[in-house]
Amino acid sequence: MAEKNVLLSIENLSVKFRVRGRVLTAIRNVSLDIYENESIAIVGESGSGKSVFTKTFAGMLDSNGFVDEGNIIFNDETLSDTTVKLSSGARSTIESAAAKLNEAARLELGAGTYQKILELESKLREKSSLSDEEAAKAEQERLDIIARRTDLYNLKQTLDPRKEKDKIKEATAQIAALDKELKALEQRNKQAAQAKKAAVQADAAFQKEYHQEHGRLQAQYEKEIAGQISQETRKRNEILAKEIYLSVGRYGLHQRMRYVRKLLAALKEAMKLGVDLNDEGQRNAVFDGVTFRVRYLDETPESLHGTCIINLAKVQYAKDWSQIRGRRIATVFQDPMTSLNPIITIGKQITSIILKHQDCTEAEARRRALELMHKVGIPNAVARFDDYPFQYSGGMRQRIVIAIALSCQPKILICDEPTTALDVTIQAQILKLIKDLQRDFGYTIVFITHDLGVVANIADRVAVLYAGQIVELGTVEEVFYDPRHPYTWALLSSLPQLAQKNTKLYSITGTPPSLYNSIVGDAFAPRNPYCLKIDTLLEPPMFRVTDTHFAKTWLLDPNAPKVEKPEGIKDIHEKLVAAFNI
Repeated sequence: MAEKNVLLSIENLSVKFRVRGRVLTAIRNVSLDIYENESIAIVGESGSGKSVFTKTFAGMLDSNGFVDEGNIIFNDETLSDTTVKLSSGARSTIESAAAKLNEAARLELGAGTYQKILELESKLREKSSLSDEEAAKAEQERLDIIARRTDLYNLKQTLDPRKEKDKIKEATAQIAALDKELKALEQRNKQAAQAKKAAVQADAAFQKEYHQEHGRLQAQYEKEIAGQISQETRKRNEILAKEIYLSVGRYGLHQRMRYVRKLLAALKEAMKLGVDLNDEGQRNAVFDGVTFRVRYLDETPESLHGTCIINLAKVQYAKDWSQIRGRRIATVFQDPMTSLNPIITIGKQITSIILKHQDCTEAEARRRALELMHKVGIPNAVARFDDYPFQYSGGMRQRIVIAIALSCQPKILICDEPTTALDVTIQAQILKLIKDLQRDFGYTIVFITHDLGVVANIADRVAVLYAGQIVELGTVEEVFYDPRHPYTWALLSSLPQLAQKNTKLYSITGTPPSLYNSIVGDAFAPRNPYCLKIDTLLEPPMFRVTDTHFAKTWLLDPNAPKVEKPEGIKDIHEKLVAAFNI
């Protein structure tokens, strides 16, 4: 894999959802590189986070979901290459931005002193209010009460007013008691904070020392920022001004000027804090708070040219997704009937996507649609172009969904269990079609499934997900023939195709952990028959097995006791060849 280009780089991604007053962490610090033209399968039980993970970089999270932290860098040259015209208005905006950046850059001269001022003020706040530890404990208590109240309220809604009046009365009383407890907690915390503040105000020696030091630092800061910036800083700011305009060039006039002001404010704050704007990563982070950064490359008298750093975790402009979703990242879902509009003809549904994303006539769109229908195996495509979805079989409908997904020649094709709703014989045809078309279109396949049999036939690499984390990653041969994580062992052991006659089919005991709660140690520990004591205390790191194979289990620690794989998956090469032909 080392020689392949990284198409999508996911770094420390955490995705959360707000659900009934609580926060659920669906994806927990996932890092993964996805390469050009590869097929990678995302595997795990229902609820492991497979679909949420891929929806994040397709911009399809539900409205209550959000990326809490992390980056998703999409290395797509077609989208990244950016050119904006240098009109007189553009030149004026760039000159004005450069002048403001030069003025703000003087703040960098005093950044060290400003940090000391912030530290001093932070110490005063800590002394005058609850400590971070006390505040965190109080907040956790508050969230626990709210969670209990929410559960009770939801339970109350399910009770029958005619038959369960006593239970409703009891639930109402318990909710009222929790409301009283919450109010009392807030009052206690408020009083504790007020007592600390009063104590600090009454401490004359501390107040004198604080104000003297604060005044000294403030005077030093004012003196430092009165200096002159260097010529190198001016040149940097000139490039920054051009990057600002490159980054907002795709917006309309009103939005463009609003984002220019936001970027100038963000850069000024970064300069004030001493952020190293010559560092690419830190500069990207400053821009990401507002919009994608377009890195300046070169220019002509008529235009500026740059390359966009596309961070899908930071998309804030809805129209940006219309350039990415469908056009560069497409998805094939489980049920083709829910993916197709039942009252619009098949041909119209394909051509509408082509017309939306590609600059062509209706006649050209029809020609391309018929070509796609032929490629996905629709017989007599011309005659069936004006048919409705109900006139197609399930397998044919899924072929049309694939044709629609490929209509704009995306770089990534997400397949979200696309064969689950199909007959077994049709499943094999659809899988073969997806792989065959990959050679023609050159896309990367991200295949979501819980069926390891499907993985064996389509994937180059496998990422095993459990409780929102990747617990094992490797080539399909490594994960099938030499699995290292107990969860992967359990998944393979439960494959019906590998079961022996007159033996009981293995099933994984228990259920996945609640992702509302903070998970301590290894998330799989309560269900793991090979659990070590450390699994219940510390989260394991990702251990390297080979250059391409990694597993997140303490069993790979050099000090761990030697544990043999389950008997059922030892020497499974011949079984896999017979079952899946791999």
